[in-house]
Amino acid sequence: MIEHQLDIATRDGASSTFIVHPDRNGPFPVIVFLMDAPAIREELRDMARRFASSGYYVMLPNLYYRSGVMEIGPLSQDPNDPSRKRMFDLMNTLEIPMVLSDVDAMLAFAKNDPPADANSVGTVGYCMSGRFAVCAAGHRPECVKATASIYGVRLVTESSDSPHLIAKQSPAEFYFACAERDHWATQEMVDQLVKDLKGANGEVEQYPDTDHGFAFPKRPAYNKLAAEQHWERVLSLFARRLR
Repeated sequence: MIEHQLDIATRDGASSTFIVHPDRNGPFPVIVFLMDAPAIREELRDMARRFASSGYYVMLPNLYYRSGVMEIGPLSQDPNDPSRKRMFDLMNTLEIPMVLSDVDAMLAFAKNDPPADANSVGTVGYCMSGRFAVCAAGHRPECVKATASIYGVRLVTESSDSPHLIAKQSPAEFYFACAERDHWATQEMVDQLVKDLKGANGEVEQYPDTDHGFAFPKRPAYNKLAAEQHWERVLSLFARRLR
């Protein structure tokens, strides 16, 4: 495996991006892996490595670069702790068009990197970035062929760029993984996804007996069985559409 961290120029500056891919038999389809609200950390780099070990060129960009933040460190479980307020403040600086411009920068870089096949792209986002991953498929339909949202938030809105509308209209195959218990992504939202995306090109799946964050090994909500199931679903999606 080959991995490195480098600054990739964007419309608004430069995003420090972790890139990892196999060391032979490329070029490899690209996966743009969008971070969750607690920011870049080794847990996410390990997940990027797992994607790469299945034969992908994986890009994990820092989305908080506009705020001059790379890693925010451990988070308290106390909802009133200042570390959690800082995380939410950072999360709320991001909007869909901003992240789509960052995805453009990632793909522009990948087009000029020999190990990457930027004509075959998958996007995946967790928590706050589920919506960004889905909207990237609508933004770059010529190359984004598969997209996955894992316990994504704000997936159904009144906006014309609501992720559920993008998923319905995009030629990319989508996958929405939802927790059974999730106050950030309510049952009402999940039910609306299922209703509105019936017959569309993808799947909405709710994981029984899970909480928001179930795929992250370092989280209290980690559920190994569900986490492994999500790996199987997402890797199968990418194998179908990116190979």
